[in-house]
Amino acid sequence: MKKDKQQSIQLLLKFLAAFILFVSMFLVSIIFGAADTTMKDIWLTLTSNATSSAISIIREIRLPREVGAIFVGAALAVSGAIMQGITRNPLADPGLLGLSAGANTALAITIAFIPSVNYFGIMVACFIGAAVGSFLVFGISTMKKGGFSPLRIVLAGSAISAFLYAIGDGISIYFKVAKNVSMWTSGGLIGTTWGQLQAIIPVILIGIIISIVLSRQLTILSLNEEVAVGLGQKTTQIKIILFVVIILLAGASVALVGNMAFIGLMIPHIVRAIVGTDYRYIIPMSAILGASFMLLADTLGRTLHSPYETPVFAIVSLIGLPFFLIIVHKGGKAFS
Repeated sequence: MKKDKQQSIQLLLKFLAAFILFVSMFLVSIIFGAADTTMKDIWLTLTSNATSSAISIIREIRLPREVGAIFVGAALAVSGAIMQGITRNPLADPGLLGLSAGANTALAITIAFIPSVNYFGIMVACFIGAAVGSFLVFGISTMKKGGFSPLRIVLAGSAISAFLYAIGDGISIYFKVAKNVSMWTSGGLIGTTWGQLQAIIPVILIGIIISIVLSRQLTILSLNEEVAVGLGQKTTQIKIILFVVIILLAGASVALVGNMAFIGLMIPHIVRAIVGTDYRYIIPMSAILGASFMLLADTLGRTLHSPYETPVFAIVSLIGLPFFLIIVHKGGKAFS
C-alpha cells in the first residue's frame, strides 16, 4: 500500500514537471522571435483590449501559431503512441507509415481539381488521404504470413509514402499548383489563423479524449492481444475506433502544418521511459510533451536565423532521424 502511494506521488510529480515545462515553453515561444516581446505584453494581450505593435504581433501572429503548435504536437505524439500500441511496432509513426503521404496527395488532388475549396474541405480531404495511405501500408504489410512485423511495416510505409508523394508532386506540377501545395506541405506554422484553429482543434480534442477513454484497453492490446480477447475485449472494434482516431489526428495535423515526421516516433519512446507502459499515463503525457516539443521546434525555427525562418520540418527531422536510427540499432527499445 505504501509502495503504491509512493508511485502515485512520483507519477503526480512527473506530470507536474511536464506541465511546468509546457507552460515555460509556451511563454518562451510567445516572448522570443524576430521582434522580442515582454511578459507585460503577454499579460496585456490576455487581460485587456489594449493595442500596440507588440500586442498585435502576439494576438494576431504568435498566439494562433503557438496554439497550433500545441495541438499539432499533441496530436502527432498521441497518434504515434496509439500506432505503436496497436501494432506493437516501436517504429510506428504517422509520418513514416503512409498517413502523412496520403494526406499530402489528397491535398494536392483537392487543390488541383477544386481550387475554390475552403479550409474545412481541405481538412476532410486530408482525413480521406490519411485513411487511404494507412490502408495501403497495412494491407501490403499483411499480405504474407507474419503480419505486422516492424521491418515489413516500415518498408511498406517507405514504399507507399514515396509512391504517394510522387503522385502528389506529379499532380502539383501538371496542374501548376505546386506553389499552393507547397504552402501547405512545407512543414511549418507560418500564417496559422484563428479560423484554421477553429476547424482542427475540435477534431484533435475529440481524438485525444477518445484515446484517453480507450487507454486501458490499449494497454492490454499493446502487451498481448490474446489476453485482451480472454478478458472479453472486442479487439476488432477497439482497433477500428483507434485507427479512426489516428486518421483524425494525423489528418488534422497535415491540414495545418503539412509533412511532419518523427514526433510521433520520438515522444512515445521518451514518455515510456518516464511513466512506464500503462497507456492511461502514456497518452496524456505524450500530449503534454508532444506540445512542448513542437513549441520548442517552432521557436527554434523562428529565432535561429531571425528574421528569416528555418523550416520546422528541418529542425524536427534533424533531431528525429538520429533518434530513429538509435531505436533501430537498439532493436526498438530506445529509452524505454
